[in-house]
Amino acid sequence: MKILTDAPVLVTGATGYVAGWLVKDLLEAGITVHATVRNPDATDKLAHLTRIADETPGSLRFFKADLLQPGSYEEAMRGCAVVFHTASPFTIDVKDPQKELIDPAVMGTRNVLETAAATPSVKRVVVTSSCAAIYTDAIDCEKAPGGVLTEDIWNTTASLAYQPYSYSKTLAEKEAWKIAEGQDQFKLVTVNPSLVIGPALADNPTSESFNIVRQMGDGTMKPGAPKLGLGVVDVRDLAQAHVAAGFLENADGRHIVSGHNTNLLELGKSLIEKYGDRYPVPRKSLPKWVVWAIGPIIGGIPRKFVTNNVDIRWRADNSKSKRVLGVTYRPFKVSMEDMFQQMIEAGAFRR
Repeated sequence: MKILTDAPVLVTGATGYVAGWLVKDLLEAGITVHATVRNPDATDKLAHLTRIADETPGSLRFFKADLLQPGSYEEAMRGCAVVFHTASPFTIDVKDPQKELIDPAVMGTRNVLETAAATPSVKRVVVTSSCAAIYTDAIDCEKAPGGVLTEDIWNTTASLAYQPYSYSKTLAEKEAWKIAEGQDQFKLVTVNPSLVIGPALADNPTSESFNIVRQMGDGTMKPGAPKLGLGVVDVRDLAQAHVAAGFLENADGRHIVSGHNTNLLELGKSLIEKYGDRYPVPRKSLPKWVVWAIGPIIGGIPRKFVTNNVDIRWRADNSKSKRVLGVTYRPFKVSMEDMFQQMIEAGAFRR
């Protein structure tokens, strides 16, 4: 896609898993990228982005910003035509979900979008939401029209007490639309990915996706993996979806960006051909009753979650992302192999 803009663009949370690939695509297109980070002086954490900037026609500037500090995005956003708001925590293991998930997601979204509404140069804002703002559990698909999730559906089953990550994404996206509808400064487009997989640009990625895949190589899932229904998308395909959402004239509303309807066992089995002779990747299904019995004890997995997700098909309609954003999805086997190989090289499976 040819991008015609001389104005810079802003990417929040630029050191993130998805944001890294987005920054790379933008720099390769020759765009000036304003990247907000917690600490612009932490050169070790920014080295991968600096290296990409040195090798591409675009230019990169780092700015300090804090999701919870009003006004901290003003300098970075000044003069930008497009704002990509990717910064939001993705972690399941939290002690205080309000403080660790809800506040940074909702208040951060409010902070960024209110600044955009007050910045005359900004014409479009792309918010990285999630399929988690559409559903909580795979069983929610059964209540959807035709058993398939679409952009018209909102998550109504997550709460602060149950699946607070999904709750945070729902509240944050609703906040984004509320702000967008109350102004005429910019157009809002949201990207709603399923579980993101594929290689990271940073050496030590912290996304929850890597914790899941780590268990496929360290022996945790050697006895088997549950058929936990989910969708997946390659991080590189997702980055391209963001670029399209930022620059295509007809991009509008929400977009489910999910390449495949699958389950945890199938993801694990995709690694057998290349890695099965060297690593204890899962080969068979872990029965639902076993996961139900031991999940809370071993992994802290709520039995409600097991009931609502294991052996339940997950289905979502990705046709809008293909039609409007022009997204093409690579096979998840490729994504998983690339991700697993990177983790091997990083020493993720040493014991």
